[in-house]
Order: sequence, then structure tokens, then C-alpha cells
Amino acid sequence: MPRKLDLRTGRPVWSAYRAPTVPTDSLTRDVKTDVLIIGMGISGAMMAEALTADGHSVACIDRRGPLKGSTAATTALVQFEIDQPLSILSRMIGKAEARQAWRRSRLAVSNLAARVTELGITCGMSRTQSLYLAGTVLGPSELREEAEARRQAGIAATYLTPRPLAEAFGIDRDGAILSHGNIALDPRKLTAGLLLEALGRKARLYTPVEATAIKDSADEVVVATRDGPTITARHVVLATGYELVDIVPAAAHQIISTWAIATRPQPRKLWPGATFIWEASDPYLYVRATTDGRVVCGGEDEDFVDETQRDELIPDKSERIAEKLGRLLPHLDTRPEFAWTGSFGTTTTGLPCIGAIPRHPRIHAVMGYGGNGITFSRIAAEIVPASIRGLEDTDASLFAFNR
Repeated sequence: MPRKLDLRTGRPVWSAYRAPTVPTDSLTRDVKTDVLIIGMGISGAMMAEALTADGHSVACIDRRGPLKGSTAATTALVQFEIDQPLSILSRMIGKAEARQAWRRSRLAVSNLAARVTELGITCGMSRTQSLYLAGTVLGPSELREEAEARRQAGIAATYLTPRPLAEAFGIDRDGAILSHGNIALDPRKLTAGLLLEALGRKARLYTPVEATAIKDSADEVVVATRDGPTITARHVVLATGYELVDIVPAAAHQIISTWAIATRPQPRKLWPGATFIWEASDPYLYVRATTDGRVVCGGEDEDFVDETQRDELIPDKSERIAEKLGRLLPHLDTRPEFAWTGSFGTTTTGLPCIGAIPRHPRIHAVMGYGGNGITFSRIAAEIVPASIRGLEDTDASLFAFNR
């Protein structure tokens, strides 16, 4: 079972906004269910809503409680633009597969926005444009190539030269790609809203419950818990985020550390459209605004996972991020009112790992790593329920563990 991580430290900006309470029960006896979901963050919540909508009986467990893992640490730029640029991903996995991965990512963002609207979940959702700025990974000429690769894949992209970029957004860079169709939201409110929807369909939520062992057979999976009771299910979904479970294959991924800040509300100083801003750099800076005008900015990622070292760097990293934000948008007050850090997963291709674990067809895992975690969680909430129904999503092979 998983190595335990201190997933986040500091004070994420979402603590300034009250999310609905999600009631849970204690697990005091053995339980049977169609599907057991391990993890009650945003991935587990999307899965619970989708599976209960399909009519399955669902139980969820979490060793902390709802919304208490990595969910509160995300900056929630819900983008279809995958961390790995389309032009580069095409060279890594082939043009057809890369194009389809990007198209599916775009569809997932659209589907998520439609589902939030349909369910009436109040999570401050807004549609927004995205600016992808020239940086150390893609300079102006490579950014033009990227814009053309997107257009050939049927994904709208407008390349901006420095003058129109400065005139429209007040940003001084060598070039940028402007795209449409992304969304911003409050991740804690979304997660709570999805769990409450599942609860209304008779899902059972148990916390704190720690899974200690998983045994699967031809027709069921039995999960043992630390306090004694067992949960027997036809299928198990591992939505444990960056706390890896031994049964999950060692895919091409790594856990790194990331930092973020949020300013005081300053709605009159926001750039036009409060557009998402991120860089074609490694590591990249990323910027968004909240509904009340705070500016959220993150970056400075480093390739280590030591929580003590990560936490000690919060003051230094916050200062650096604020300085970078000030250079990018000099009219802002960049002093942090919130600062936090967290563990973060990445993959070589920027794509998630989603689906049944090889040789364990009743155990499904969701590793929605990368800067598109919420988008990938939506893809998982489409692929895994289809698999449990005995169907195969046409894009399942793009994200499968044995791809």
C-alpha cells in the first residue's frame, strides 16, 4: 500500500472561501458495494458522481477526509492544453495519437463545464482564454510551429506577435498563443458539490478509513482497512493522487515539489479578460485570477519530494514567484497574502495513466498527473465507468498503463 506523503503545507488561497460540508460516516462493520473508490479528492469525487449517475452502488473511503489531500493545493487552471506541447508530443508518441490526446483533453474541459452547469454546482466557474507565452522551451519560431500544429489538429490557436500581445494584454514577450475554451473554478467547492451529488444518490462515504491491503479474484476485490472492517466490491478505483499504491505499475512518472502564492483582491488591476497565462518554459510560471480579483501564481517546480526541504523553501520561493509575477504584470500588487507548497506528479509525455491495472482487471487507477490534473480527472470519469459497464472508450488506449 502507498507511501504516505505530507501532500501540502502552508495556506492555500481556497481556505479563504467556504466550501460546503460533506458528511461522512465511520466504518464500523464489513461492507459490500458495486464500486469502492479509494480517495475523496477531486478525482474520487468525479468518479463517484459519474458511477452513481450510472446506477452503481458506490462506497468511498479516505484516510484523511473529503477535500483534505492535494485538492486544496491546486491552482485550478482547468486547461485542455497539455503540459507537453502538441508539436513535441507528436514527435514522442506519433502525430495521430498526440492530436487525439489534445482533442480529448479539449472535449473533457467542455464536458466538465457542461456537467457542472447541468448539476448546478456553485464553484465560481467561468470560461476563460489562455495565453501561452514564448519561453525557454518554445521560442517565437517554435511557438508559431505549435500554433500551426494545433490548427492542423482542428484546435483553434492564434499566434500573437509582440505588438498585438502588448496592446491587447499589456504583456511584453516575444510572442504568445491565444486559445479559447478553458475554465477557472474553486476546486474545493467543485469537489464538495460532486460528492454531495453522489451522496444524494445513496453513495456511502467513510472517513477516516485507511486501506491496508487489496486482494482481487475473478469476481470481486476485497480491501482490508487499518481498523479491521473489510470492503468487498466488484470493482475498486484507486484515486489516491500522488500517494502511489504498490499494485500500480511504475509508469514513467515522478513526484516533484511546486509552490504558489495568491495576492489580495485587486479586481481593478487585472489584465484584460483575466486570461490564464503560462509560459513555454521549464519550469513554467502560471497565473490566473479568482472571482473576487485575487491573482494566483505558481511555479518554481523542483525535482525533489522531501517534504521538510520543500516546506522550508516557502518564503524564498514565494518571493521569487512574486518577483516573476511583477516583471510579467508590473501594475499588480504582487505581495503574497497566501503562500503554499505541495507534492505534484509529472509524466514524461504529460499524459495521465488511467484504466485497469495490467493483470488486475477489477482494479482501476487514476494517475491524472501534470498541470491538467482536473481535466484528466474528467477523462478518467468517462473512461473508467465505461470499462466497468463492459464498454471500451475509444481513447482508452491513449491513457492505458500498458500503452
